[in-house]
Amino acid sequence: MFALAEKDRPVVQLLLSAGTCPRCVLRFCCVGSQMLYRHPDKDLLKDLQDFVKKDEGKEDTVGLDGADPPCKRMRHMEEGADGLNHNGALPEVPPGKDGNAAVESSAGGVCNVCLGILQEFCQADFVKKVCQKVHSADYQFSSFVFSVSLPPQLSVRERAAWLGLKQDMRNLGLTLEKDDIVQLKEAYKWIIHPQLSEELGVPADGKSLFEVSVVFAHPETDEECHFLATTCPDCFKPAKNKQSVFTRMAVIKALEKIKEEDFLKHFPCPPSSPKNPCDALEIQCNNGAVFVAGRYNKYSRNLPQTPWIIDGERKLESSVEELISEHLMAEFKADSFNFSSSGREDVDVRTLGNGRPFAMELVNPRRIHFTAEDMKRLQQAINSSSDKIQVRDLQLVTREAIGRMKEGEEEKTKTYSALIWTDKAIQREDIEFLDGIKELQLEQKTPLRVLHRRPLAVRSRRIHAMSAQLLDPHHFRLRLTTQAGTYIKEFVHGDFGRTKPNIGSLLNRTADILELDVESVDVDWPPTL
Repeated sequence: MFALAEKDRPVVQLLLSAGTCPRCVLRFCCVGSQMLYRHPDKDLLKDLQDFVKKDEGKEDTVGLDGADPPCKRMRHMEEGADGLNHNGALPEVPPGKDGNAAVESSAGGVCNVCLGILQEFCQADFVKKVCQKVHSADYQFSSFVFSVSLPPQLSVRERAAWLGLKQDMRNLGLTLEKDDIVQLKEAYKWIIHPQLSEELGVPADGKSLFEVSVVFAHPETDEECHFLATTCPDCFKPAKNKQSVFTRMAVIKALEKIKEEDFLKHFPCPPSSPKNPCDALEIQCNNGAVFVAGRYNKYSRNLPQTPWIIDGERKLESSVEELISEHLMAEFKADSFNFSSSGREDVDVRTLGNGRPFAMELVNPRRIHFTAEDMKRLQQAINSSSDKIQVRDLQLVTREAIGRMKEGEEEKTKTYSALIWTDKAIQREDIEFLDGIKELQLEQKTPLRVLHRRPLAVRSRRIHAMSAQLLDPHHFRLRLTTQAGTYIKEFVHGDFGRTKPNIGSLLNRTADILELDVESVDVDWPPTL
């Protein structure tokens, strides 16, 4: 049994007479029992009306059965130990705030504090409407987290109700701390969570990746918040993608700055009854991102890693990213994706060996439950769809695991095979000279070919080892093990002296690269399956 004490009677009377709904009355009485808020609105109103009609001289209580005890935040107004006045008796409620007035004011209409949030939007019909939206969106989920966005002026109305109470309670020798009032969002979730959980058949979980959100709006937001813009203009700045300057955070900031006397001049305390209730503007669902990783091989010399589009014009019809993503997007039914990899190769460079590690973030996926067999079938579907790429080790990973792909990327090594031409004939001694070079330090200015998208800088890179194979007097194949991030093409031809030393300067002749293959990317991730 949870009870309101006699010392709560003035709060109940003052709020009910102002047109406040029963659940907001409980909030301002600092009631922390979740179960009490879940009782029907009409039953709560009747009990509160009965409570204020009782003789004030008795220490009567009003209560409803509830399993939850009061939470820690529940504190009543205090004046001494018992909320009594200095004569030892309960203070009298000011004239005009009697029980009959309270009964008449709160018998119907939209709450002057929550604008109907704790009234019609707690009803079973609205819960079913939310759940219908969830079911029609066709998501896979095993739990949910519920979020709510409230009209900014609710903070204004709550402040007005508190100031109105504060003035009257001061006259009665009682106090009410603003921080003790139960937050509207908190009370709403206490009521709505069990209903949603029962209707959806899964538990509410604050850590769930599946979010159900409701955005409430009110047609009089700008009108009711306008006075704050005149008293605290520096709090309201036009923001991108915001239709109104009266955002929740801007309003809260202004309420923290405005003086109490200025607020009382511009806004009625307690707040007047609204013309309209809130609207449920949007009911949205969103699943947390899913991450897929693997390695890809690229066998084409005419395929970019990502879409090659210049000035809005597509240069090549496909890319590694698109060949992989089209299958993942279709299977996971995601809204969008973000592709990343351990480095990248040029459009005319093949990636061989064990392939290049990649990861893909799938945003707001409808399907999230995939077994190892499902992923294997998905990998086969990607590989059978094109002869330009192949993927391996396709698997689900965590967001944190993707960081391992980027960790120490520049300390990792990569192995390349390059077909090189020279203008002067190559001698056997030239091949032996290249084979003997170890840990060669390079200074590379940003290549001319990438200067349009990379900042100008000089980067130190290292060639760990080289081995050359003579093909004919003007062609040889060079195998290199390098520090990640080395520009191999520029190391061969010198990029007009921007890379020093280079193959041309080392052999004292003009050199150019005809073909380049990535043979290995030595990043031990993702795990081999």
